[in-house]
Amino acid sequence: MKKEEVLGILQDNGFVLEEEKQIAHGIQFSFRNGSKVNVFDKGTVTPQGQHVQQVKELLGMAAPTTASANQTTVGHRKKVFVVYGHDTDARAQLEAMLRRWDLEPLILDQLPSEGQTIIEKLEKHTSEANFAVVLATPDDIGYRSNHEDEKAYRARQNVVLELGMMLSKLGRKNVAILLKQQENMERPSDIQGLLYIPFKDSVSDTALLLAKEMAAQGYKIDISKL
Repeated sequence: MKKEEVLGILQDNGFVLEEEKQIAHGIQFSFRNGSKVNVFDKGTVTPQGQHVQQVKELLGMAAPTTASANQTTVGHRKKVFVVYGHDTDARAQLEAMLRRWDLEPLILDQLPSEGQTIIEKLEKHTSEANFAVVLATPDDIGYRSNHEDEKAYRARQNVVLELGMMLSKLGRKNVAILLKQQENMERPSDIQGLLYIPFKDSVSDTALLLAKEMAAQGYKIDISKL
């Protein structure tokens, strides 16, 4: 099997990728549930760690057991973590867009706290998603000390912090940054290779670009709903 096929099958069944690294003659995928899967260049696949039997069944390497045959798996990737600032109208537009695509946006202030700190709540719920959309809106103004002439709009500090967490947990290809008023706004990071998408009041162009990137990461989006 090819590595893309193995990763796609497991992610479609709820496995959230934590790390991807090169090994001798292949690649190893590590998932947050403790599973590790080695995919070698010749097509050999060797599951390790936790849930080995489930991995074998999902990849067609073993017949389903009676117990696992009765378990419900996640049909397709649905959950998307949403990072946002103070622009509630823009957030509502984004949420409506994702729900129209039959996705489940995870929005922090709509999720139960259960006595957790913000960081604990973030850590818990980001483990449920394979992709994050960061809505960077011009909520603050900043500049270097004694350089007021460099004044520029920028995203809230919580947005920048959560962006860093998403990049660490999901990797760059699974994080999209929607940048509102990008011509007047300082980008929240100078890390190379980040995916920036203009976010405009007319969101059709934004929708098309975002859907394309999410589809590349295994999200099944009906183009008629764009």
